[in-house]
Amino acid sequence: MSIKEKLKQNPGLKKLALYLLMPRHQARPRAWVRLFVNPFIHKKGKGSLIRRRTRMDVLPFNTFTLGDYSTIEDFATVNNGMGAVVIGHHVRVGIGNVLIGPVRIGDNVILAQNIVLSGLNHGYTDPNVPIAQQPCSTGEIVVEADCWIGANSVITAGVTIGRHSVVAGGSVVTKNVPPYTIVAGNPARPIRQYQPSSGTWEKI
Repeated sequence: MSIKEKLKQNPGLKKLALYLLMPRHQARPRAWVRLFVNPFIHKKGKGSLIRRRTRMDVLPFNTFTLGDYSTIEDFATVNNGMGAVVIGHHVRVGIGNVLIGPVRIGDNVILAQNIVLSGLNHGYTDPNVPIAQQPCSTGEIVVEADCWIGANSVITAGVTIGRHSVVAGGSVVTKNVPPYTIVAGNPARPIRQYQPSSGTWEKI
């Protein structure tokens, strides 16, 4: 049985481990975790860069990977507390982006500015319990290779953006996007799709 499985089965031990890893009521790891643990567990590829003013709320019990020649720009936030964050090669995570795992991003993806990808949902169904105290659920967000996500977009939990697709700026994506499709709006809807027979992007 792995250490992670043992912690899940022992609430007291799990509470102690979380206290040692991060301050109570906080989402970010303690300094000793950032300095002496994460660098040996999480993977950064060749030529990758995390800007100095990026907030890296990554913990050792879930995966964080940044591929070769990928960049996370200033004022972005990355949080893997509820699920892995895996970023491929040659990816640009723009200024002010928020990535809350589970999130998986393929190669050659462009994320513009102020985008939110949150694989986390807060429970709310019991009106007698504050939402902050209700169980959370997760659904992995997948952005396949060669996509472009426009500024100020929101991608909700469990959504897959198909290969070489475009999300127009300001869109809220609540459903899967097929490959080679442009979506726009709130909620986002397909507006164009690539047609191999004609070699053009046609209106839907």
